[in-house]
Amino acid sequence: MLNGSGVRAYVCSEAVDLRKSIDGLSALVGPVFAADPFSGHWFVFLSRNRTKVKILYWDRHGFALWYKRLERGRYPSAETLAHSGLSMAELNAYLEGIDLKRTRRLAPVHASRIA
Repeated sequence: MLNGSGVRAYVCSEAVDLRKSIDGLSALVGPVFAADPFSGHWFVFLSRNRTKVKILYWDRHGFALWYKRLERGRYPSAETLAHSGLSMAELNAYLEGIDLKRTRRLAPVHASRIA
């Protein structure tokens, strides 16, 4: 489950029938995300009640599917996350139940030399 620094995670804003497996979810990537399922990016799908999540990604030799079911609580709403991709750190925070709308990110630093 290694990924490079350029890998992004994209969250589907609408609920998905999580009975779908790799073939069904990979068929949704094009219409839902306007992306290539073979890109290596991670595509996140939530159940209607936001207690289950599946993540689909291409892992050099084939598709991988990751699944998590919460025993208590719900994932935060994904509507605001669907407009831009998440970094792997942001995805991990989201999967821990942290509402990313309420967090503050540091501005990136573009350094050109060492002082």
